[in-house]
Amino acid sequence: MSRVCELTGKRAMSGNNVSHAMNKTKRRFNVNLFTKRFYLPEEDKWITLKVSAKAIKNINKLGITAVMKKSRENGILTK
Repeated sequence: MSRVCELTGKRAMSGNNVSHAMNKTKRRFNVNLFTKRFYLPEEDKWITLKVSAKAIKNINKLGITAVMKKSRENGILTK
């Protein structure tokens, strides 16, 4: 499974390691992902999502229902 947040759509970026001698080699900046279970009171069920730390902060602030609705409107979440 790919390293993509299911709510925000964040994915790994690419960049360079730069040494003191300014030599550049390719590297990846991975997303800070967690597999987390959330309870949906409207549907009375638990769902498991792979979400980033930023998405968890948004869920704590706005609620799981609002965040899932917003990601569906943006076309990121298909569940």
